[in-house]
Formats: sequence, C-alpha cells, structure tokens
Amino acid sequence: MPPQYEFHLPLSPEELLKSGGVNQYVVQEVLSIKHLPSQLRAFQAAFRTQGPLAMLEHFDTIYSILHHFRSIDPGLKEDTLEFLIKVVSRHSQELPAILDDATLSVSDRNAHLNALKMNCYALIRLLESFETMTSQKSLIDLDMGGKGKKARTKATHGFDWEEERQPVLQLLTQLLQLDIRHLWNHSVIEEEFVSLVTGCCYRLLENPTISHQKNRPTREAITHLLGVALTRYNHMLSATVKIIQMLQHFEHLPSVLAAAVSLWATNDGMKSIVGEIVREIGQKCPQELSRDTAGAKGFAAFLTDLAEQVPAILMSSMCILLDHLDRENYMMRNAVLAAMAEMVLQVLNGDQLEEAARETRDQFLDTLQAHGHDVNSFVRSRVLQLFIRIVQQKALPLTRFQAVVDLAVGRLADKSVLVCKNAIQLLASFLANNPFSCKLSDTDLAGPLQKEIQKLQEMRAQRRTAAASAVLDPEEEWEAMQPELKSTLQQLLKHPQEEEVMPQQIAETETAEEVKGHIRQLLVKASYKQAIILTQEATSHFQESEPFSHTDPGESEEIRFLNLLGIIFKGPAASTQGSHGNMVPGQTDRKDTPSVSEPEGSCRNDELVKQEMLVQYLQDAYSFSQKISEAIGIISKMMYENTTTVVQEVIEFFVMVFQFGVPQALFGVRRMLPLIWSKEPGVREAVLNAYRQLYLNPKGDSARAKAQALIQNLSLLLVDSSVGTIQCLEEILCEFVQKNELKPAVTQLLWEQATEKVPCSPLERCSSVMLLGMMARGKPEIVGSNLDTLVSVGLAEKFPQDYRLAQQVCLAIANISDRRKPSLGKRHPPFRLPQEHRLFERLREMVIKGFAHPDPLWIPFKEVAVALTYQLAEGPEVICAQMLQGCAKQALEKLEEKSTTQEEKGATQEDPKETVPMLPTFLLMNLLSLAGDVALQQLVHLEQAVSGELGRRRVLREEQEHKTKDPKEKNTSSDTAMEEELGLVGATADDTEAELIRGICEMELLEGKQVLAAFVPLLLKVCNSPGLYSNPDLSAAASLALGKFCMVSSPFCDSQLRLLFTMLEKSSLPTVRSNLMVATGDLAIRFPNLVDPWTPHLYARLRDPAQQVRKTAGLVMTHLILKDMVKVKGQVSEMAVLLIDPVPQIAALAKNFFNELSHKGNAIYNLLPDIISRLSDPEGGVEEEPFHTIMRQLLSYITKDKQTESLVEKLCQRFRTARTERQYRDLAYCVSQLPLTERGLRKMFDNFDCFGDKLTDESVFNAFLSAVGKLRRGAKPEGKAVIDEFEQKLRACHTRGMDGLEELETGQGGSQKTPSAKKPSTVSKQQPLTSGTSDSDFVTPEPRRTTRRLPNTHQRTSKKKVKVVFSSDESSEEDLSAEMTEDETPKKTTPIRRASYRRHRS
Repeated sequence: MPPQYEFHLPLSPEELLKSGGVNQYVVQEVLSIKHLPSQLRAFQAAFRTQGPLAMLEHFDTIYSILHHFRSIDPGLKEDTLEFLIKVVSRHSQELPAILDDATLSVSDRNAHLNALKMNCYALIRLLESFETMTSQKSLIDLDMGGKGKKARTKATHGFDWEEERQPVLQLLTQLLQLDIRHLWNHSVIEEEFVSLVTGCCYRLLENPTISHQKNRPTREAITHLLGVALTRYNHMLSATVKIIQMLQHFEHLPSVLAAAVSLWATNDGMKSIVGEIVREIGQKCPQELSRDTAGAKGFAAFLTDLAEQVPAILMSSMCILLDHLDRENYMMRNAVLAAMAEMVLQVLNGDQLEEAARETRDQFLDTLQAHGHDVNSFVRSRVLQLFIRIVQQKALPLTRFQAVVDLAVGRLADKSVLVCKNAIQLLASFLANNPFSCKLSDTDLAGPLQKEIQKLQEMRAQRRTAAASAVLDPEEEWEAMQPELKSTLQQLLKHPQEEEVMPQQIAETETAEEVKGHIRQLLVKASYKQAIILTQEATSHFQESEPFSHTDPGESEEIRFLNLLGIIFKGPAASTQGSHGNMVPGQTDRKDTPSVSEPEGSCRNDELVKQEMLVQYLQDAYSFSQKISEAIGIISKMMYENTTTVVQEVIEFFVMVFQFGVPQALFGVRRMLPLIWSKEPGVREAVLNAYRQLYLNPKGDSARAKAQALIQNLSLLLVDSSVGTIQCLEEILCEFVQKNELKPAVTQLLWEQATEKVPCSPLERCSSVMLLGMMARGKPEIVGSNLDTLVSVGLAEKFPQDYRLAQQVCLAIANISDRRKPSLGKRHPPFRLPQEHRLFERLREMVIKGFAHPDPLWIPFKEVAVALTYQLAEGPEVICAQMLQGCAKQALEKLEEKSTTQEEKGATQEDPKETVPMLPTFLLMNLLSLAGDVALQQLVHLEQAVSGELGRRRVLREEQEHKTKDPKEKNTSSDTAMEEELGLVGATADDTEAELIRGICEMELLEGKQVLAAFVPLLLKVCNSPGLYSNPDLSAAASLALGKFCMVSSPFCDSQLRLLFTMLEKSSLPTVRSNLMVATGDLAIRFPNLVDPWTPHLYARLRDPAQQVRKTAGLVMTHLILKDMVKVKGQVSEMAVLLIDPVPQIAALAKNFFNELSHKGNAIYNLLPDIISRLSDPEGGVEEEPFHTIMRQLLSYITKDKQTESLVEKLCQRFRTARTERQYRDLAYCVSQLPLTERGLRKMFDNFDCFGDKLTDESVFNAFLSAVGKLRRGAKPEGKAVIDEFEQKLRACHTRGMDGLEELETGQGGSQKTPSAKKPSTVSKQQPLTSGTSDSDFVTPEPRRTTRRLPNTHQRTSKKKVKVVFSSDESSEEDLSAEMTEDETPKKTTPIRRASYRRHRS
C-alpha cells in the first residue's frame, strides 16, 4: 500500500522540489540522465503489476524526464509519451468502476485522486514540452527555408508530433467526461485541476500553425475538450477572460476562437458564453482600443467571424456593441456593421418577418446606409462591400433599392480609390440582380410608363365619378320617398282588414338590429307596405329595445310610425345588412341590389391596385435606369485612372451595362478601346476579355448566324469612328486572329460580303473590307492569298467610282507587309511587288481618272494609294511620277480648253482680266494635294525603305567578305578589329548612308528637272496670294502641301519658314492654321535648329480664337515639349491658360500635359515663377478667379520640401516688385496653396519685410493666415510657438501696418531678445531696384540682409545673393500682331540647349 500523502498541483515545476504542508508530496530526487532509461523500465514493470497507481511510487522518474527533456534522447521522449498515454488510458478505463464502488475507502479514493492528478500533470507537461520544442524547431526551419521541413522533423523526433497531439487531447476529453468529481471531498473539483487541463489547450492554440488546414483535427479536439470543461466544470468565466486575452495578442486566433465559440453555443448549448464575450468586448474603453490596435483588430475579426456563424445568437447582444459605432476605432465599426449585415442576410431575411424583426432589419439597414458616409474610407468601402453581398443574395427590400443606388452613385466621387472601386462593384451587382428587366433603356421605359400613368389616372377618375353617383344623401332619399310612404301608411291605418299582404313574421332568434336592417332594405326596395307591417310587429315584439320602445303618447299613430321609419332608414350604414332569417313571401326571389354592387366594387378596386402596382414598378425601373445612366457618365471618366484595379472594375462594369442594353454603354465600350495600348498587362488583358465577352460569343443557332451577329456588332463600332478608334480595334482583332479566336466562318462571311456573293449595302461591304484588313495585321495571308480578288473587287473599272471602298481596299492590302523600317538583322529582302502588277496599274488609272472629277472622297483615296505604292512597289517613284504627270497633263489640257473657249467668246472684249484662262479650283487643289503626298512619301521611302535596304545589303556584303577573307588577313590589323568591336565601322557606314539620303533630299528632289520641283512655283504662288486664291479648300490643301515640301529639304524649309509662320498667324481659316500647326510641329522635330527662333509663334497658337486650332496646338506643343524638341520657357504659361479652356477636351489635354511634365524632374518648379508673373500681369494675364484655378492645379505638383521652401522665398521677394494690388493678392494666394513646412515658415520670417506692408489688404492677410493655419494642424508643440509669433506679427501688420510691427517688437524687446529681433535695415545702401530691362517686374531684387534668427536655429553667415533672373527674361516679347516682314524674320539659328545653364542657375 503506498504511503498516505496529498499531491498538490504546482504552479511551476520547482514547487514540487520544495517541502510544503503536512502530507504534501515532494519530489525526493531528480535522477541523472543516464539512470532515466532503467528507471522508466522499472516504472513500466510496476505498471504491469500495480496498474495506474504505480505512478504514486515512480512520479520522480517522470519528473526527472521532464526536467531533462531538452537533453535526453528523442527515443526516450517518444517512449515516455507512449507509456504515459497507456497509463492514463488504463486509468480512465478503471475509474468508472471505482467511482461506482460504494465501499471505496477514503485511503483508496485519495490514492486514485493522487494518481489521477499525477498522471494528468505528467501527460500535460510532456505534451507542452513537445509543443515548445516543435515550435522552436519550426522557427529554425523557417530560417533555413521550408523545403524538406517535414523530413527534417521526422528525422529529428522519429515521429510527427503534429499527428500525436490529437490522441492525447481525445484521451483527456474522455477522462473529463467521467464523473471524477466524486474523487474530491464534497465532490467539488479543485480549480487548479481544471486550469491544468484547459491551460494546455490554450497553449496549443497559441501556436500559429494551429489555424492551418492540416491541423483541423487538433483544433476540433481542443474545442471538444474545452467544451467539456465549460459544460461540466464551470469554466465559463475563466474561458471568457482567456479568450479576450488571446484575441488581443494572437492575430491567427480570431477565426479559430470564433469557430470554437459558435460550436459551444450550438452543439453544447452554451449560448451564454457569446453574451459574456461580447459584453467584455463592448466594455473596452475607446482609449484602450486606440492604443492597442492589434487587440482591436483581433476583436473586430472575431466578431465578424462569429456573426457569420451564429448571427441569431449574437443578435441578442448587439445593443452592447452599438456604442462602438460612435467611437474612433474604424475596425470595430467595420465589425459591428458586418455583424448587422450578416443578421440581415441570415436572420432578418424574407417577406414573412414579424413587425419587430422588420423594424430591427430596417434599423440595421439605416445604420449601414448612414456609415456609407463615414469619415473613414475603410468603413465606407466596407459598407459598400456589405451591400454588394446583400444585393447579390437578394436580401435588400425593394423599397430601399433607390436609396442604396443613390449611395453607390454618390460614392463614385469619393477621394478613396478603394471606395470608388467598391461603388462600381455595387452598381454592377445591382444591375446583375435588378428585379426590373434584363434590358434597362430609359428611353424604352419612358413610353410604357407614361401610357400606364395615363391609364391609372383615367381609372381613378372613373372611380371618383362612380363613387359620387353611388353615394346619395339619406335625407334626400327620405324626403323623396316620404309622400308615397305616408299615403301607404294612411291606407293601412284606415283599412287594416282590407290588407291582403301576408304579415311579416319575426323569428325568435332575430335581434332588434337585424329586424331594423330588414326594414331598411324593404324601404330601399320601395316595399313600403311590408316595411310598415314588419315595423308594427317589431313594435309589439321589441317593446324594450330602441328605437321600437320610443313612444310619445302625445303623437298620433301616423306621425309615430313615420318618425320610427325615418329613424330606421337614416340610421348607420352598418345596419343595412339584412337578416338572413324569414322573409316576407314574395321577396325570396328578388335580387338584393347592394349585394350585387359589392363584388363589382371589389373587382374595380383590385384592378386599380394592380394598375398602381404596375405604375410603381415601371416608375422604379425608370428611376433605376436613369441612375445607371448617371453613373455611366461618372464611371467613364474613371477609365483612365492610375490605379489598375479601378480601371479593371470600370471595364467590367461597362461590359455588364452593355449586356443589359443601356444605350449609353456603347460610349464606354468605345472609350475603353485606347486602353489596349496600356503598359499595364492587367488593363490590356481586361480590354481583350471585355471584347471577347461582348463580341466573340454572339447568340445564334449556327456558326454562320453567330458569324453574322459578330460582324454586325463589330460594324456598329466602326460607324462614325475616328482613326484612333479604328487603330485600337485593329490591334484587338489582330490579337484575336493570332490566337485563332475568330472562327473561319467569320472570315468566309466577310469575303462573301466583300465580293457581293451575299446581298449587303455599300456600307456593309466597306466595313467587311475594313475588318478583313484589320485581321490581315494578325495573319497577312487572309488578304495576301486573295490579293487579286480584292483588287478586282475594290479597284474595278466602273462609274461612278466607289472611292470609299477603294480606300479601304488599299488600307487592307497595306497590312500584308510590315510597314516598319527593316532591321539590320533581317537577311531576306523586303516584300515588294513588280511595277507591272495589276494593283499599281489600277491605282494609277483610278488616281488619274478621278483627278478630273470633283469627288471629295478622291483626296483621301489618292493619299492611301500613293502610300501603298511606295510601300509595296518596286521603283514606286516611277509610278507616282506617272500619276503626277498624268494629272498635270489633264490640268494643262483643261487650261488650254478654257483658254480656247475664252478666246472665241471674248475676242472683242477689251478687259485683259477677262481673257486670263481660269482653272477649276478643285483641279488645282487636287494637283497640289497629290504633289504634297508624293513629296512626303518619297521622303519616307528614302529614309526608311531605301536606307534600310542599303544597310541590309551592306551587312550581307560585309558578311560575305568576312567569309572569303584569309584567316591570316583577319588578324593583320588590330586597330580595325578594335573598331569593329566598338561598333565604329557600322556607325561610320550608317552615317555615310544617312548623308547620301540627306544629300538626295536636299540637293536633288526639289531642284533641277525633278518632277516635284516643277510644282514648287505653283505651290508658292497659291500660298503667297491668299487674296487671289481664296477658296478655303484650296488654301488648306496648299498649306498642307507646303508643309510636306518643307519636310523634304532644309534649304527649301529655311527659305519658306517666314511664309509658313505668316500663314500660321494671319490666315483667316482655322483649318489652314490647324494644318500648319501640325506641319510646323513636324518641322520642329526634323529641323529643330531652323524652327527654334520661331518657337514663340508656336506658343501663340495656344490662344487662338478657334477651338480646333487651340486643340491642335495643345497636342503639338505637348508632343514637342515632352520630347524636348523646343525650349520650355515662360511662354508655357499659354499652356497653363488652357487649363481653364471652356472646351473640356482642351482643358483635359492641358491637365494631361502638366501631369506628364511633372514627371520630368523639376520642370514645373523651374517654370512656376515665370508662369505666375505672366498670368498675373495686368496687361496680358488672366482674371483673378481663373488665375486661382490654374495655380491650384500647378502648385499641386510641388511636393518636395526643398522646392516649397525655395518657392516661398521667391514669392515673398516678388512682393517688392509687384506693381498692383491684384499682383499682391495673386502672390499671396500662391503662397497659401503651397504645402508649407516649418523651414518654409522660417523663410517667411526672413522675408517678412517684403510683404509686411501689403498685409493691410484683407485678401493678402487671409491668404497668409490660411497658409499658417494649414501648418498648425500637424505642428509639434515647439513649432506652434513659432506659428503663434508669426500670426501675431501678421495681425499687428494687418491692423496697424508696419508701425504696428515696430510697436510689437518694441514691446517685446525690453529684457528679453525675441527670436525675430532685427538690426536696422540697410536697404538704402544696397544696389537700387531698377533694372536695365523693360520687364523689371520679372527680376527678383536682392533681399535685405538681416540677423534675425528663429528659435533653435543656428546663425549662419549670410552670403551675398545674386540677382535672380528667370528664363523668360532672356528674350523680349515679340510683337505677334504685326505682319512679319523680312527684317523681322529671326536670322540667328539657336542651338536647342541654349539658355539651359542660366535657367538652372536661376
């Protein structure tokens, strides 16, 4: 028998080594490691004989193993675990019989209790030791890398601990499920034992890997074990506290604990634990949550997961959490709102809700809607996400549809990208789950809505008319029937015996009220005799009931009966329901009129209600459609946001809107096309997917029907499309063709339409050719294999000629070859067709024959015909020379005909002007246009095709020479080898070829007897004589041709630049100015040194009165400036003025320009002072409000602190040279818009004298006050002292001028020297402010020297500052309004990089 003692569960293992109370167990000896295996074997032997009680004698062995756990052999650890599991399992099997033994002695009970404690303590300590060791190993494995982790674990331990935990936990659960409390005195289990078992569960939960899917069995075992402790051992309070603590410290546990709590609440019936935990969370103070963000995050995640799993149980505790909605922590607000949404989805869903549940649902939805305007963007975003789920699961009441749609549309303008994205998703969900229609066109819904509203109004009018006719005044009816009733009554009273009518009999079961109703019905039916007889009987039958008991002895019988009948007839309408008892004979077969009208009235009411419901339905559908249309306008502007995810959402939204038939959706579908060029792969793929969904999967019964629908849909996109749109669609189709996503049936049907094998309109035929050409980009054989067919179809001889179709045929054929400059790596010659090919024969004939006919479509056709000839023909210059000669010959013949005709008609006329032959304007226009196209294409041909072919042949020749060289010769010259390695040989050859091409262009093309040279005098004459050649089309064609001719040769360009820029400024035709703006932009790239002196005239077009010219100028200048092809000077202020252009597209263009310019280093920062000076100039600037709009945009690009500080200093010094109050206000406004820093404030302190005297102006004072106010918001306490001092100075100068500042400084300067104390000014001894230039206000004067210091700043030795001169001061403003004469033409050619050094110095 073991000795009698009591085993106390220790808080720490060391307590078992210390002597405690009487009979308390103490570990006698901690065994050494070498003795542990033998002692464990002794324990196992004792267990075989004594059973679980053997632990009482061998506990020291297990304690020693635990003590040396880190050092002992892994095999011993595993054997110990296996043996202890066996001991505890055996004990749990024996305990039921022992607990049921009524004869169990106290000593045996104590022995089993001690054994139970020891076994459980030993097993749980061993479990925790394994867990700790495994966690440490996993961290080491994480550092080493995850590969082979499982193999290393098994190699180290010999077994996988993660698989061994579950059996141990299940064993402990089995033990706790026994009625072991009887082992303790008074059947009360000590708290330490429960804490021992549950404590190991919580320690296991702390392991981050417990949330992994592979550890799910372990989680379930822990949950089950803790559930037993909750239900049987009063563990709720401890569990609540422990769960709250763990949520605050372990970020992986919210989902695990939420699953456990929901399981306890549902399976174990412990619903109260939900309330306890929620109460603890609800009582957390806001300050604690704001400090402990990790804890708040854990609570929020726990509540969210719990609401998803047991929303009904959590709903009873929601009132505790509502306070968090008004507190600062946004994560808790999100959690409470998510819980409300789950309750709406799972508990408060459906039409059969009780009134209280409906009110709760409405309150939750009201709260959600209100937080759609929360101050925190994450909350607003979360609300929209929750509404997406509610809408998708159709849990949103129809009455709230409009309100939530309004919320989503409003959130589209949110500053947060995340909110905008979710607002788009919510609108898409509304579309996908709308209860109205699959087609939502407000134009289609407006007609039916008006029709049904009109019908409803008519039904209401009919009802009012029927009601008015049906309702009669009882008094009037009584008066109408009284004469006849009185006569009948008198007869009955006089001759009662003569009455043959059978008396009415009153049933014994009838009441007085029923009889009254019967009498009234008889009166209504005009059965007066029966009514009087029934009244007589009722008077005698109901002597004590009203009104039959009412008798006045003074009245005659006639009057008494009349009054009684009047009371009955004029009584309440409720008494009209007659009795269904016995009736007077002869009345049973008569119809009851009121009973017939009731069903009719009910039917009419039903129809009216149905009509009202229909109108309401249509009204809601129409409103919803209008909201979607409104959203489309907003969302389409978000298509070019910088955030990829938002752009993808916008694209998906437009796909859905298009599928729902909203008319405005096509605008968005077209608008997304340019995104195919996006550098973001996600955006590009989103566009491709959108067009796949919209166009590649049309509805149809057969492949041909689907192909027909696809072609028709794509053709709709081509209607009224710009060149840019067509290029984007071509890129998309090219992608589809290359991936074989377009079925062969589509290509076949397109060819059938192009060749008119199937009936189609000319436009359909033209679009088919366009689509074939686009597809040829991806697979050239689509057109190349049918080239002859296409030529015979589109370029056939017929009259009138279809130039639109011919143009598209040319464009389609052009796609069969690569139009890019051939690379040197290509060994094969470029694809070319012989000059005799039928294609060029037909093109030449169509150009020459069409020349003499005034068809406006001939000009775009001949342009692509010339381009195609140069692209595909061998020797294209010969073919195009023939075209020019043929057209010129026709023109001369026409001129000779005119001359002959005029000579015959006007031989007798004396006026010589009348005898001058006149050529039709369109012929001259066509001729000059053709010459310009040939000149430009000849240039392109030389610089791309010829240059590329020369390079290709050179490379082949060099390779051939290299192969044929003797190996000894290859090593003869080391210098040559070095040059080849450095690539100098190839570069020299390239330069030689480029010089050859340049020489041809400059010396040959426009000189001597060349074909193009013959057209130069004619072209110059037309351009130099706008009065004589005043036709607008001719002027446009001539100006464009002149620009193309100038591109060919730099000497010719130099000689004609003055003419070009004069036309650019003086021409009265916007088309001419627009054309020349493009031409001069191209010339600035080709001949930058020639165009550079004329740059101010390019900037001047940004203020052109014509919208078309301003837009073109904006595009051209954007391109030139961003490509560094023109100097960026103060004249860029003209570009800034476009930010307030009344045309939205031009304003957007200017904004895009400055967005791009802001990415080019300090470009905007360097330009800002000049821009401010020019825009605030009273002579040539802008108004005050537009100035504010422009500067708000430009100053938003200043984000660097150093730039801000420098600008603050420059702007403050500008106050000295400002001439007007308007300039003071403008400068002050600019200062107020800068993101001021503390260093910037010090700059303002240093330069206070510059603007102090201007603070009397209210606007200037408020601007400075606003700037300082922004800085105060985020200032530190020491910084606020400086801000307060500066504000004090501002207010003093504002109220009393500079004298007030002197008084303020005098008052502060007694015993204490202020940080802003200053020495007497020495400005009078410095250099005077006058400048030699006329633009003196653009020169920043030298600031006054001062010894003023701010608090905590070191005094610096001030260096003499140089005069700041901005780049705009380098050249005087040209007089652009005067006509340019020879002496006004810039003579000096300025290099591109001129003045950049001075600009950077400034």
